[in-house]
Amino acid sequence: MEESRRERKKRLTRQRIMAAAMRLFAEQGYEQTTVAQIAVAADVDPKTFFNYFRAKDEVVFADTEHIFGMLLGALAAPRPQESPGELLVRAVQEYAARRRPEVPRKEPEALSAGVRLMMTTPALQAKGLYLLLELQRRMAGELLKAFPGRLDPITAAAMTGSLIGAVQQASLASVELGRSQDELWAAARHGLDIAAHGLLSVRADAAADDEPAQSAEGNESS
Repeated sequence: MEESRRERKKRLTRQRIMAAAMRLFAEQGYEQTTVAQIAVAADVDPKTFFNYFRAKDEVVFADTEHIFGMLLGALAAPRPQESPGELLVRAVQEYAARRRPEVPRKEPEALSAGVRLMMTTPALQAKGLYLLLELQRRMAGELLKAFPGRLDPITAAAMTGSLIGAVQQASLASVELGRSQDELWAAARHGLDIAAHGLLSVRADAAADDEPAQSAEGNESS
């Protein structure tokens, strides 16, 4: 559907606030930057800022719920005969195909600045870790719903952790090496490919094989 003038204005205002905030964070530090300063730099009223973001940390993690929705939505629609690993891999592939056109182009310096901000600011480190763990938890929950009674919680958690960890760490390494945005997406795909080798080996009845063995070990030690 064609974007209305009102929607376009809101989108551009949101982008202007985000750009102003990230510029100020880079120039003077996250903790030293106030919402009032961001509003002035974006040429909006402070009340307008809060129409778009509840706090300044939401600017850094602005698209979190949108990202979560795309990934979880794909997991909620498994295909017939699809294995847990195949479902996870497809969900990430579909997310990448939909997300990539939405992301504004950034030079390597801007990508590096964003990573440095999150890695050197304790409040953002904590928020980022929480969101990463929350994403993995929710993905594992959707995976269990897709294979009721055929996949145990520990296996589901290990699968989502290995997948998200591989993609995230490969992407981070690309940024730290100063590579381009296209190379960042290629690194994420490479991380997905590496994780997929292990994921695709998991059967949907893994719970039936693994949990009794764990119980037996516990009985032997008691």
